[in-house]
Amino acid sequence: MLFSIKELELRKIRFDETFQPGEIVFPGTTLKQSQPLRAEGAVELLPHTAGEVRVKGSLKGAMAAECDRCLAEVQFPIDTPIDLFYRPASDLEADETEEVEIDDGEAEIAFYEGKGIELEQLIAEQVLLLLPMQVVCDEACKGICSVCGGNRNQIECKCQIAPADDRWSALKDLAS
Repeated sequence: MLFSIKELELRKIRFDETFQPGEIVFPGTTLKQSQPLRAEGAVELLPHTAGEVRVKGSLKGAMAAECDRCLAEVQFPIDTPIDLFYRPASDLEADETEEVEIDDGEAEIAFYEGKGIELEQLIAEQVLLLLPMQVVCDEACKGICSVCGGNRNQIECKCQIAPADDRWSALKDLAS
């Protein structure tokens, strides 16, 4: 769903959209929807600004990802408010090679290009920001055995890690 700037100039747009699993793509991740994602709220062009847009509403659903240690599926419920501000990309006055200092308020503003803001892209960004940096099924997750490949949370692994080549042991002392 595209929120057109031309339409926003005329009126506020309300939305209530449900996206079934697989409708929104999360590139570069193992992330997938385990339940439909429901986004509802309103989008408006802020008065007395040069094209600044506010998206306010909520996002609910559930996502699934692989545990970074044992590869088991981990469920993440999503129930969060949305309050985002967007400016036209043309507001970026500086050359891309030039560094620009921004204040705390500007760090919370995103930019849009073209004719408007795509709801699916907005949702994908918000979901990615909600997830932890390291996805684990449990803080005590033991992970996968490096020898047999078994999930050490499910089996008592008796594998022995082969001792390192003793000729390199003198290098261990150099690190301290």
